[in-house]
Amino acid sequence: MHLYDAQNDRLYLNAAERERFLCVARTKPHHIKAFCLTLFYTGCRISEARELRFSSVQAQARLISFRSLKKRDQHHIREVPVPQELIEALDQLPRNIPYTIWSATPKPLSRITAYRWIKSVMDEAGITGPQATPKGLRHGYGIHAVRSGVQLHMLQKWMGHASMSTTAIYANAVGQEELEIADRMW
Repeated sequence: MHLYDAQNDRLYLNAAERERFLCVARTKPHHIKAFCLTLFYTGCRISEARELRFSSVQAQARLISFRSLKKRDQHHIREVPVPQELIEALDQLPRNIPYTIWSATPKPLSRITAYRWIKSVMDEAGITGPQATPKGLRHGYGIHAVRSGVQLHMLQKWMGHASMSTTAIYANAVGQEELEIADRMW
């Protein structure tokens, strides 16, 4: 896993792009808004969000339980704390859906539709380049968490990484603290 591609282009949303994404997502119809906020506030994989059920949302505790789809050989659930804004967005969705939150049929929301929702919000927010993907949103979540002081072991749990070395990549991004230290040197 890398935060830059072979051409040295950034693969994560920076703070300004995250803010623009959030502003545009808040203007979308309820189902698209809730889907975008789910990825934004949890750092989950798009495949994990597609499988989300109302039974996975613990509104009072402000937790969402995700079944890790990367660990297919085992039943692995992780709980991620979320802000009230996401709980309220999910609460706006119709609850008469017996399957996943996003689909009234046994078949989950298609990956292509989910991807298009995220890309359309990014396009409207003026986010372009290799970071303008659901994966870029996930990486942006990881970097934001580290810069906000979330401990790596907690972030590893929230993001569903099997290895701490995968999570540690987010600590390598230059943050405000690192710039302040460099400023003292200069």
